[in-house]
Amino acid sequence: MSDPARASGHTSRAIVLAGGELPPTDAIRDLVAGGGAAGPPLVVAADSGLDHALALGLAVDVVVGDLDSASAAAIAAARADGVAFETHPVDKDATDLELALLAARDRGPTRITVVGGGGGRHDHLLANALVLAAADLADLDLDALVGTARITVVRARATLHGHPGDLCSLLPVGGVAHGVRTHGLRFRLHGEDLLPGSTRGVSNELIGAEATVTVDAGVILAVQPHALRED
Repeated sequence: MSDPARASGHTSRAIVLAGGELPPTDAIRDLVAGGGAAGPPLVVAADSGLDHALALGLAVDVVVGDLDSASAAAIAAARADGVAFETHPVDKDATDLELALLAARDRGPTRITVVGGGGGRHDHLLANALVLAAADLADLDLDALVGTARITVVRARATLHGHPGDLCSLLPVGGVAHGVRTHGLRFRLHGEDLLPGSTRGVSNELIGAEATVTVDAGVILAVQPHALRED
């Protein structure tokens, strides 16, 4: 059953479960257990993300979407457990993931991690990545675990974690990323601009266990394609 305190916004972290391919189970377990004193995260399921949550044994607080892909068994189990539902028509102007992100935001967390969304349709994959940079989510720390990749939204500063030699691509979205600086990446940037459509930021590498990326203005998606590899 959902936790009323989490569902009403008394948590600093949220997990939004999308459909599609899930990252390695170890990564999800570490994410859920990583709250420490902050306690368990709010869990929001975007439509068929509900099936993933139930398969993983995660207690869901809110289900959001048009429910055209969640299984009838998962929906019935969630309703029996008293999980809240925010249903939307199939014909709508936003994806289930975007609606789930906004529902999570409205419950007050400062950090949201999207889990899933890989595989399947390429247009969905691109839309899922781009929605992370939406202006409506600008006040949040956002990242996503998609397959074996971690995508981190960089609006001012972000720290990336991994292993020496791990690939990392810096992709500007929504306009020019101005004044990009990096520390801990093989090819350093010293206040340069990254232009949308340019491949300047592709295939950089971590030289240690972590790196930092700062941006004076604009938004970058830092994509670590193999960050969730199973050692």
